[in-house]
Amino acid sequence: MNLADSVDPAAAASSAPVARKGRGARRAERSGGAGSAFGGPNAWLRTPFIERGIPSYDIATEAQVDRVMAAVDRILAEIGIEFRDDPETVERFRRAGGHVTQLTPESWNIKFAPGMIRDLCRTAPARFTQHARNPANTVEIGGTATVFAPSYGSPFVIDLDRGRRYGTIEDFQNFIKLGQSSPWLHHSGGTICEPTDVPVNKRHLDMVYSHIRFSDRAFLGSITHPDRAADSIAMARMVFGAEFMEKNCVIMGNFNSTSPLVWDGITTQGITRYAEAGQGSILLPFLLGGAVAPLTMAGQVAQCVAESMVGVALTQLVRPGAPALLAGFLSSMSLRSGSPTFGTPEPALGSLVMGQIARRLNLPLRCAGNFSTSKMPDAQAMTQSMMSVMSAVQGGANYILHCAGFLDGLLSMSYEKFVLDTDLCGQLHSYMRGLDFSDDALAVDALAEGGPGVHLFSTQHVLKYYEKAYYDSEMDDNDTHETWSENGAIDSATRANTRWKDLLNRYEAPPLDEGIDEALQDFIAQKKASMPDTWY
Repeated sequence: MNLADSVDPAAAASSAPVARKGRGARRAERSGGAGSAFGGPNAWLRTPFIERGIPSYDIATEAQVDRVMAAVDRILAEIGIEFRDDPETVERFRRAGGHVTQLTPESWNIKFAPGMIRDLCRTAPARFTQHARNPANTVEIGGTATVFAPSYGSPFVIDLDRGRRYGTIEDFQNFIKLGQSSPWLHHSGGTICEPTDVPVNKRHLDMVYSHIRFSDRAFLGSITHPDRAADSIAMARMVFGAEFMEKNCVIMGNFNSTSPLVWDGITTQGITRYAEAGQGSILLPFLLGGAVAPLTMAGQVAQCVAESMVGVALTQLVRPGAPALLAGFLSSMSLRSGSPTFGTPEPALGSLVMGQIARRLNLPLRCAGNFSTSKMPDAQAMTQSMMSVMSAVQGGANYILHCAGFLDGLLSMSYEKFVLDTDLCGQLHSYMRGLDFSDDALAVDALAEGGPGVHLFSTQHVLKYYEKAYYDSEMDDNDTHETWSENGAIDSATRANTRWKDLLNRYEAPPLDEGIDEALQDFIAQKKASMPDTWY
């Protein structure tokens, strides 16, 4: 059952203004309805991923980037990285030239000579393909390619009807369906929200299956335990076939270091499982300034690059050429309360520098997203999101997680913000195409057609371009104040509430081979039967 079906229609109707059919509603009908996300006036913008037509922005000078990289070398050579509970990974780095000091029976510090980790990263591909089960949705990651994916990891979900509550597997599947329904996301993502009604040791099976069943896009697998990583890879192998998967990336894991300067064994063993199978890894420090990282953004960037590069290096020690992404999650802090803050300007500047460093290292980059600490899908939510996501866009990020639904400092996935964010992603598709400066686009002939003082409405130029000249938002209200008021004076959050329900009601699952579906369900049933439930 869709969450939209569980909302009392009478209660929803009584709490929302009664609206006439405005221009947006009529436009939706003409394009096949609000749920017909792949049609409509913006269909020409739809691509399986974005091939950027605008340059990236270098905020730092080459000398300043040199200083950051010198600090990275000092961190790795003088302070080192601590590894826990994974002697196999420690031995890999020892054989590669790392200086190992045992701290306890289960932990080691490894220091790396300047340049060593950078050299190990050189075999990681600068750009690679992640295949989707629908080839039309296969994505490229790296170089000038950019991929948008929904938010990740929230324990709570929130909507205007039921407020904030723990996420369930139904919520998880609903967000996959909403993502699949949007032409402006390219990737199904991973743990879009935590399905807390499924045991911790078994929920990864339901999550991976849900991505496969309810989406035909590329997706992320589980990373919370090496066995769960292996299960995710095994399920992907059932879908794509062992031979194809041996030679191609079809699944990725999103791995976090334990900042400051620690990689724990659960994580490094998971990275190893993905790399052994030739699959992708995102190597992400989650840095909170003043807590697990310096307050200053230059210091955060240096720490971030050091931790992430070590993760990339591990993938290459396991299997040279395995796809790996340099990654950064930079965040500020309220110095009055100690609470993390998101969507602030300083981390945005840091993300721009991360882009420069990724290009210098010739590595794909994941950073930023539609971040916000707002508790509602309001003006704060969208201004903070724009501040954050534009840094990823301008900085040249290749894989942008958290593009839809991020609210409450990543603690809550919002249904309403999800659809507001996807509309913003649509606008970014148009922005990232850049401008056409051809003779036809410069339109001197169009001005000459009528001459001074004559409007252009009937010119050939307008007739040619009117459908594709501008992005036509499905969420914005651009009517006059009088028309907006006559139509019920509906705000953006209420429009978004209507939108996500309509999308879920119209959703149709993409086809999945019955034999593959049966094999997946048998695998899940056997795995679940083999272990008792655990809830922690």
